[in-house]
Amino acid sequence: MENNFYLNNLSDDIKYILVSFLITLAIGITTGMLYLYYTTNANTLGVIEHYKGSTNLSYEGDLDDFLDKPPKTKKYLHDMLETTHTHVIAFSVISILIGLIFYFNSIIKGKLKLFLIIEPFISTIITFSSLWIMRYFNDSFVYLTIASAILLYPCWYIMIFISIYELCFKKEIDKNKNF
Repeated sequence: MENNFYLNNLSDDIKYILVSFLITLAIGITTGMLYLYYTTNANTLGVIEHYKGSTNLSYEGDLDDFLDKPPKTKKYLHDMLETTHTHVIAFSVISILIGLIFYFNSIIKGKLKLFLIIEPFISTIITFSSLWIMRYFNDSFVYLTIASAILLYPCWYIMIFISIYELCFKKEIDKNKNF
C-alpha cells in the first residue's frame, strides 16, 4: 500500500472540503451511536429486545416517559430487510469514502493501514448477518453483533482523526506534488 501522494500535499481548498466532510461524517456516525445507546441501553438484552420485541407492552408510571420511549415490538421480515438494506449500503459508502481519504495519509502505513480500511467492510457483513441470526435463531449472536461494532466504529474514528490531523497539522512533504 505504498503511494507517492499524501493528504498534506493537497491545496488548502481541497483540505477544507475534506476536513468539513470528515467532521460532518463523524458527527453523523456519533449521532448513530447515540441512537444505538438510546434504543438498546448499550447492553445485550437491549439489543435483543430492540429486534425481538418486548414482552411487556403496557406502561406503568408517567405517560410522558412512555411516549418518549415506547415499548419495543419485534422487527418483522420487512423491517429487517429495510434495516439491513439501508445500513449495509450506507456503511459501505461511509467505509469507502473514509477509506479512500485515509489511504492517502502518510502517518499509518502497511498492514495496519490495510486493516483499518478493510475491517469496516468485514464488520458490516458480520454485524448485519449476526442480527438476522440473533433475531430468528439464537440470541447468543448478539455478542458477535457487539464485537463487530466494537471493531467497526473505532476503525472509522481512527481513520477520520488521522486524516483530519494530516490535513490540518502535518506539513507538506514535497511542494512539487501539490494539487
